Amino acid sequence: MRLALIGAGRIGKVHAQAIDAHPEVTLSAVADFHAPTAEALASQYGTRVLPPDAIFEDGEVDAILIASSTPTHADYLERAARAGKAVLCEKPIALDLARTRDALQVLVAHPVTCALGFNRRHDPQFAALKQSIAEGRIGDLETLSIISRDPAPPPAEYVGASGGLFRDMMIHDFDMARWLLDEPIVHVHAEGSCLIDPAIGEAGDIDTAMVTLVTASGRLCHINNSRRACYGYDQRIEAFGSAGMLQAQNETETRLRFTGEPGQVEETPKWFFLERYADAYRREISDFVGAWKQQREPLASASDGLEALRLAEAAEFSLREGRRIALNDIH
Repeated sequence: MRLALIGAGRIGKVHAQAIDAHPEVTLSAVADFHAPTAEALASQYGTRVLPPDAIFEDGEVDAILIASSTPTHADYLERAARAGKAVLCEKPIALDLARTRDALQVLVAHPVTCALGFNRRHDPQFAALKQSIAEGRIGDLETLSIISRDPAPPPAEYVGASGGLFRDMMIHDFDMARWLLDEPIVHVHAEGSCLIDPAIGEAGDIDTAMVTLVTASGRLCHINNSRRACYGYDQRIEAFGSAGMLQAQNETETRLRFTGEPGQVEETPKWFFLERYADAYRREISDFVGAWKQQREPLASASDGLEALRLAEAAEFSLREGRRIALNDIH
């Protein structure tokens, strides 16, 4: 696969590293509206720099990875589909449901392999959790608890353009909940506060949130988000069932635990998503290549992006109106 990358910023660099590590993928070109950033990344991996608009018609490009700013995602995804290029798009496709649905309609009219960047589905520990649930290791799944906390809050100026905590941060957890629960979610109830940075509140967002999801059969899922965890990137999941419990724990550098007179001491979690999910990003590229070669659905599709966004919209309505929201009311 000859894969071009649009977006040479922080997440683009993560993807470039994953692409370079894959034996069946060539980084065909790098594009970014900030030319020096594109040139630096292209030079690092020995590839070309192209203007973003040129990538879609380039004959040496089989597929496009969209890692640019969120407002560009839907347009670039549509252009890739119309050009017949496979596409891996970072989340979200767009910040509103109508624009997201428009992009999905273009994919219907111009079918190409399209994966969405829900990289946590590719994490080895979370994948093992999913498989164990599916194999019935804990019997019938009854409750699911997802903890996701960033090490430090983003700048307030980032928050203003991010779409808010539910669309920007918790959307990964909404996707994990859908994937692990594996049945329709019918109700959403959200609570949120601004406890960490007053500037985030002034920007119209929250930095701390808890959301409860209820499925059609009555299974319960609790999601806990915070923009600050002083000890590092806190990423844990607990699945509780009729025959036991499964827990996915934080990743540390060596998983080493010291036991002595002071007690038991473990290392702090890896600091942020760049370190925590490095392997997941590599596996995401492998799944994308496999889906393209085998003409199958990728592990996370554009429709998964739409459904996670519906949950984010429902959570926002719930927080604003102070009540439980029926997901069927979110169109």
